[in-house]
Amino acid sequence: MRRLLAYAAVAALAIGSTTAVLARDPDKLWKIVHDRCALHPDHPTPCTFYDEAHGDALLHSLEGRGQYLLIPTARVPGMESPILLDPATPDYFAEAWDARARVGEAYGRTIPDTDISLAINSKPGRSQNQLHIHIDCIRPDVRQQLLAMVPHIGTKWQPLPQAILGVRYRAIWQPDLKTSPFRVLASSLRDPGTEMRDHTLVAWPATRPDGQAGFVLLDDHAHGLDFASGEIVQDHSCAILKPS
Repeated sequence: MRRLLAYAAVAALAIGSTTAVLARDPDKLWKIVHDRCALHPDHPTPCTFYDEAHGDALLHSLEGRGQYLLIPTARVPGMESPILLDPATPDYFAEAWDARARVGEAYGRTIPDTDISLAINSKPGRSQNQLHIHIDCIRPDVRQQLLAMVPHIGTKWQPLPQAILGVRYRAIWQPDLKTSPFRVLASSLRDPGTEMRDHTLVAWPATRPDGQAGFVLLDDHAHGLDFASGEIVQDHSCAILKPS
C-alpha cells in the first residue's frame, strides 16, 4: 500500500503540474494545433512544425527545457481513439522518434538515443483530450533498471521481473517502430475498443545481448491508485545529462 501511495503521489504531481500549466483546459493542445499552428503551416508558431502531409505537429512543451509533444493534426483524443488501430493512420510513435534530436538541441548538445524515451498516458492519467506523445529524457534510475532487464524481455508481452517506480509494467521487444505500438498493444487485449483507454505506452531504445538494436515497449493499465501515466519514467529536468 505504501508503494502504491507513493506512486499515486508522483502521478498526481505530474498530472497536476501539467493541468496547471495548461490552465485546466483539457482542449488546450487541440486549440493550439488546430486554431493557431494550422493557420500558417510554413511558420506554425507556437508549433515547431506543422506537417499536414504526415498528419502531425510538434510543440515545445512548457514543462522542461527539452520536452516536446508530438500531436496529430486531426482530432484524436487519446489512447481510446479507434483510428489508432487503423493501418492507414500515421505511425505517431515513429514520427515522435524522428523528432528526438530536438531534445538535445534544446540543451545545445547531442543526447544518446538510450537517454531518450517516448510516452503517452492513459485517459485516467492525462490532462488533455488531444493525443500527445511526450518526447524527453528518461530518468537515470529507470534507465539503469531497464538496462538490467533487457535480457529478460522477449517478443511477447510479459511482466517485468521488477517494478519500476512502484509500477509492475509488462514489456515486449520490438525491432523497430514500423508496426504501430498502439496496434502491438491492442493485439494483446481481449476488447481493445473498451480497454485501450486505460492503458499507457512507453517506448525506449535498447540493444539486446545478441547485439540487435530495437525498442522496449512498456505497458500499464489504470487500476486503483495507479493512473497509468507512463510519463513518470521521464525526467523533464534531464538529469541524465549531468555528470555523475
